[in-house]
Amino acid sequence: MDTLQQFYINGSWVSPAPGATTHAVINPANEEQIATLPLAQAADIDAAIDAAHQAFPTWSALSLEERLGYMEKMLEAYQAHLPEMAEAISQEMGAPISLASKVQAPMGLAHLKTALGIAREFPFEETAGQSLIRREAAGVCALITPWNWPMNQVMCKVAPAMAAGCTMVLKPSEFAPLSANLLTRIIDEAGVPAGVFNMVYGDGAAVGPLLSSDPRIDLVSLTGSTRAGESVSREAASTIKRVSLELGGKSANILLPGCDLEQAVTHGVRSMMTNTGQSCNAPSRMLVPADQLGEAERIAAQVCDSVVVGDPTDNATVMGPIANGRQYQRVHAMIEKGLEEGAKLVAGGPGKPDGITKGYFARPTVFSEVNNQMTIAREEIFGPVLVMIPYDTVDNAVAIANDSEYGLSGYVFGDDAQARQVAARLRTGNVHINGAGPDVQAAFGGYKQSGIGREWGRFGFEEFLETKSLFLPS
Repeated sequence: MDTLQQFYINGSWVSPAPGATTHAVINPANEEQIATLPLAQAADIDAAIDAAHQAFPTWSALSLEERLGYMEKMLEAYQAHLPEMAEAISQEMGAPISLASKVQAPMGLAHLKTALGIAREFPFEETAGQSLIRREAAGVCALITPWNWPMNQVMCKVAPAMAAGCTMVLKPSEFAPLSANLLTRIIDEAGVPAGVFNMVYGDGAAVGPLLSSDPRIDLVSLTGSTRAGESVSREAASTIKRVSLELGGKSANILLPGCDLEQAVTHGVRSMMTNTGQSCNAPSRMLVPADQLGEAERIAAQVCDSVVVGDPTDNATVMGPIANGRQYQRVHAMIEKGLEEGAKLVAGGPGKPDGITKGYFARPTVFSEVNNQMTIAREEIFGPVLVMIPYDTVDNAVAIANDSEYGLSGYVFGDDAQARQVAARLRTGNVHINGAGPDVQAAFGGYKQSGIGREWGRFGFEEFLETKSLFLPS
């Protein structure tokens, strides 16, 4: 953990430039400081970009098998460090150790395996008419990632970028540095050549513009807030570089008439409370037939009562704390806003759960009798807060679902044929039908203000490639 005081630049751990400010890393379960990070300045960012820029010609010219050979070593090292990775994620952002061990840490591994498999089968050269089409590395990439699913969001960028032949500068969230530090040590252990992967800690508002505006950066891939996406897009515009954005969501979960209400509500509430509601694709708006709203409320309250909130290190814990103090304050302000706007409180509410006095813990909260114009129905809360909205007809439900500035994900429960028809009408990049989970081979990303481009699988791999046409003589 000594390397938390350093950045990884050009294959070495280096001290920050003089005068660096620091960031305290807080364990959200007990509010105790567990580390101190230096925050990158312009000189540090310049050095990291220069290392990636200098490494790009050699790395991109390596054979595919040579690049994948390094990634196979990363895979072996990641597997060996999997328990340590789960502990790091749990400690830095409060995920229950069961979730961190079974889902959070393994998602990074899944994206690494997926990128390796796709790269081996990918048609880097193909013919079109009389021409040869080549797919080549996009160049030097700036990768900016958040704190809520650390390894999922880091590795779904790093793995395809590396396989495609790109070099990169990673700026992980300063709120989730432990997992990024461990991944960097894994990459170093795998012997990846100097300059291919560089990592700096930093404040997004300060570092994002430096990365996005630099002419040596060819592509920026950001997962974060819509506000961060706006900033990156503005800063990147002056050099006309490619931008890939995976932003926020306010996903609707449509429970169709005739569905198994017990199953649908239970699944919807549990999904909302997973990761303490801190998922951009969380099913945060539950749309319920108006004549079944009372029964849905009863089920939702019962499910919330069964959610075990507490110490993330306890295997019995289902929901840990909110990841940091800033987000904790926002979630509670939004709960108060729901009460102020007249929504009906079905479960939870302001304050910490009974018996908990320390840590950024919130109650699993459900509001009902919500209309789609309320703040809690329109803004992404990013916490364990579900809103229930009644609807009259399926057409009305679809209209409510699409009445959002976001379009990341959607959920539909009901007869399979009807559910697929409804899914086709949703203006979202993803739709989960009858409880189906995510698929790392499929595309992940959204419509409207939920972003630009796609991640995961072949779709995410293609984000890191440029297309070149060779016009050949007939």
